Amino acid sequence: KPGEYRLTASITASELLELLRSGKVIQYQVTFPEGINLQQALTVLASQEHLLVEVDDSGDPRLQELVKPYAHPEGLFFPDTYYYSRGTTDLQLLQRAHRKMVAVLEQEWQTRAADLPYETSYEALIMASIIERETGLPEEREQIAGVFVRRLQAGMRLQTDPTVIYGVGDEFDGNLRRAHLKDESNDYNTYRHDGLPPTPIALPGLASIRAALHPAPGDELYFVARGDGGHQFSKTLAEHEAAVRKLQLQRRSDYRSSPRRP
Repeated sequence: KPGEYRLTASITASELLELLRSGKVIQYQVTFPEGINLQQALTVLASQEHLLVEVDDSGDPRLQELVKPYAHPEGLFFPDTYYYSRGTTDLQLLQRAHRKMVAVLEQEWQTRAADLPYETSYEALIMASIIERETGLPEEREQIAGVFVRRLQAGMRLQTDPTVIYGVGDEFDGNLRRAHLKDESNDYNTYRHDGLPPTPIALPGLASIRAALHPAPGDELYFVARGDGGHQFSKTLAEHEAAVRKLQLQRRSDYRSSPRRP
């Protein structure tokens, strides 16, 4: 069977023939981290020297074709580690990642909680991508999901920065400005537009998909970053504004929006 094989110096002719017959070719691996977007996933693939790269832009029409009947490819590839052999194309690997995302999403959709504000599993995927980008501490996923679900149910806007940043795209320089939050031309600006953004904003993992479908109960409608990777949750606007003044306007010297990694 054709492919790339790892041989030893002492291999015999019969052992070589058996190896070529077995098809046990050399396997390489590539990992899509949870929370990256599609363009970043393509960059990961482009760094693989043993992969045949055919796609370099998330707007490539072949990606659109690959994810049909979905209208947009963003978020539709499951973040995981994938193994491949030399000669595999990036499209073949993306097809596997897409099939896995569809399978996981549909399986989790069947066991969703009752009374969720989603009409389709795709809307749940959009929410999962927002949760993925908002979560600094894994244990907060369901609580953050609960806030967003209650806001949708109450007719409130999500008002989440990661969606705005996604809509700004390559022009974002790391500083989210007031002008960004006021920009109504940005379809992903959840400060100006009701409901969910039009597409996912990242590749959500299983934990975030489950959080979107099983949000924690509670009364909190607001949260703000504490500066240690976690968030302060509030039930009322007054409580939230007090938390913002304390945690954002008077930031600690070691402030960070994500948890410190070992």
